[in-house]
Amino acid sequence: MTTAPHRHIPLHSYLFLASAMALVGSYVGFSKLLVVVFPIFLLAWLRFGIAAVAMAAWVKRTPGESRLDTHDRKLLFLESFLGNFLFSICMLFGVAKTSALAAGVIMAAIPGVVAVLSAVFLRERINLRVAMGIGCAVGGIAIVSMVRHDGDGSAGSLVGNLLLVGAVICEASYVVIGKRLTGNVSAKRISALVNLWGLVLVTPFGVWQAVQFDFGTVSRASWGLLLFYSLTAQLILTPVWSAAVYWNESLPK
Repeated sequence: MTTAPHRHIPLHSYLFLASAMALVGSYVGFSKLLVVVFPIFLLAWLRFGIAAVAMAAWVKRTPGESRLDTHDRKLLFLESFLGNFLFSICMLFGVAKTSALAAGVIMAAIPGVVAVLSAVFLRERINLRVAMGIGCAVGGIAIVSMVRHDGDGSAGSLVGNLLLVGAVICEASYVVIGKRLTGNVSAKRISALVNLWGLVLVTPFGVWQAVQFDFGTVSRASWGLLLFYSLTAQLILTPVWSAAVYWNESLPK
């Protein structure tokens, strides 16, 4: 383990990342409520569909922005497959099988896993403070997974916790891949294109569950929560992550 040379990272970059993690914690709770109402693939499909409509204006290339080459298109697809499609499926199934408390603790490990993957794939250095943070994240997941809960048998489910760990790895992969894209594509356009790929990937499963689902059983409150959940996750969280990564990557090294 080596210590990286000091770089001054702007305060707003830290604030954006902290805000993104706060939103992650909030929509874990929303997911717990929504998976009771909607089948999981249908929920993911509706989420991507609502966001696709709201983000339609972000898809177009802005003046001065470079065209996507084949390499960038492959990265966008991989980023969506891991960070949108697989992340959503693992997270929603995981939340459905474990407690919201356990889910929140496990999802808080995303920054630590980002650091590990960045070290492996981007050759970034891990200093002592980052290593200590990773250790705390691993310890938190281990403690939560060992706790036994009374009452609801789904609380603290090992399978649910493992699915959430998979979601954490997928989301961390999204961030690492995004570091390769932010120099060529704006944060908003990345968010919109990644969301579109997520919509395409989940559509067959979403349609399959939609034709069997009675939409008349959904309350107005649940529809409102779904709308808020979808817009928060895609219109706010994803651009915030991408923007913070962009500012960090644009600094001199």
